[in-house]
Amino acid sequence: MKAGTALVMGLLALGAHASETLTPEKAVADIKTQELQRNLWNFNKIARENGGNRAFGLPGYDASADYILERAEKRFATTVNVHKQYFNHTFTLVRDISVTGPEGEKVDVIALIYNPATPGDDGITAPLIDTPVDDARGSMCFEDQWAGIDATNKLALVKRGTCAIADKLKLAAAHGAAGVILYHNAPGAIPGATLGAANIGLLPPVGTISLAVGEAWSARLAAGEELVVRLYVDAVYESRETYNIIAETKEGDPNNVIILGAHLDSVQAGAGINDDGSGSSALLEILGSFKKYKGFKNKVRFIWWGAEESGLIGSLYYTRTLSEEERDKIRFYFNYDMIGSINPKFDVYQGDNAGDAYGADLLEEYLLEHGFPAQRAPFGSGSDYVGFIQIGVPSSGLHTGTTPYDPCYHLACDNIDNISWEALTINTKAAARAAAIFANDLSGVPPRTKTTPAKRSVQAIRREFERWATIAEESDHAQSCAHGKQEVV
Repeated sequence: MKAGTALVMGLLALGAHASETLTPEKAVADIKTQELQRNLWNFNKIARENGGNRAFGLPGYDASADYILERAEKRFATTVNVHKQYFNHTFTLVRDISVTGPEGEKVDVIALIYNPATPGDDGITAPLIDTPVDDARGSMCFEDQWAGIDATNKLALVKRGTCAIADKLKLAAAHGAAGVILYHNAPGAIPGATLGAANIGLLPPVGTISLAVGEAWSARLAAGEELVVRLYVDAVYESRETYNIIAETKEGDPNNVIILGAHLDSVQAGAGINDDGSGSSALLEILGSFKKYKGFKNKVRFIWWGAEESGLIGSLYYTRTLSEEERDKIRFYFNYDMIGSINPKFDVYQGDNAGDAYGADLLEEYLLEHGFPAQRAPFGSGSDYVGFIQIGVPSSGLHTGTTPYDPCYHLACDNIDNISWEALTINTKAAARAAAIFANDLSGVPPRTKTTPAKRSVQAIRREFERWATIAEESDHAQSCAHGKQEVV
């Protein structure tokens, strides 16, 4: 075929699509595993070429954003409006961390996000003091559990789990601890967590080690040995600018908006291909489908959130800065964070808002019809639905699980080999179908719930969002201490 003929045929094909109406069936058919794979291959490559991650404040995030923008802003420009929403947040990077054991041995250790630095150049060398284990309530989560413990100028040995790590660290500091050696509450690899920017200056330095080493040291302390351990942390903190990427269809009523969201950043430990390259890829393919069609009634907005792994920062900034009028226009929010876990469960979020079920029903019925064991799950506190729940927007979403469903959760091995392509494809199809149905018809979906007085102060609203962003790790995306996610603690 001659080049000129090929160009004409291509334009005719594009025109044919542009005159078609959007249907759920067409949206589902447009989702291809190969294209989802292509996106994640590129995210993986971006991480590999940028220090191993796509994290907030680092080059991998900007490169990931460029990948999204090259499609949304350039290829889809005739049917999609795109912009960046900028904000500043405290960036942290642990440049070095080490734990040296009582025999001078090097111990495997990970740093937490917003991990405090040790004072001086030599770190902290001090005796270990053991603390009681309470897996039911959470070890050292409450003041009464510290009764009789004087950790002054010592390193407190504390087991992870149940409550926010930051809560444990604050109590350790209150009882004099110079630092904390936190040992994991499960065998195997140690996932990361965030202590939250709100806790800068309030916590002692911490090094997170394995369950096996922690239990061995606890047993030796119980036998009466004195163990002297060294903790060293070199960390930097500074404000850095970052952004959300917002793309919305030119089609549809701007007073009736459906939002699909996924976070674009990874943790610093790895490429974040499941968490949350999976959701980011899904949004890009659904947008690529919708941009081909005309005539749908309601506007669809796609948002790739920034700095989620630092405490839901991008999504909380977005919801906090919306006017009441703009909040009222948002009819439903769908959250897609970790939807391709390699050993997936199929959770469909539904909360207490009566409108949540309208979206949850659509997602669940599609998965069940295709033989996937979908089940309803409550919202936690660790992903980008938090801000929308707080302003009363009906919400739902999909989640395929952190550890053990994703054994590489927040680890370097969350790469291109850490994806269930079957789960990612079926979840993206379910998401595309639900969005297409709502794009055409929002019948019965109630408006957002306004459960608090409209005349709250800006300070009160900010405190409310900060409270949510630092709630103790919960069930879903917040497991060992948690992005509820990563762990946002």
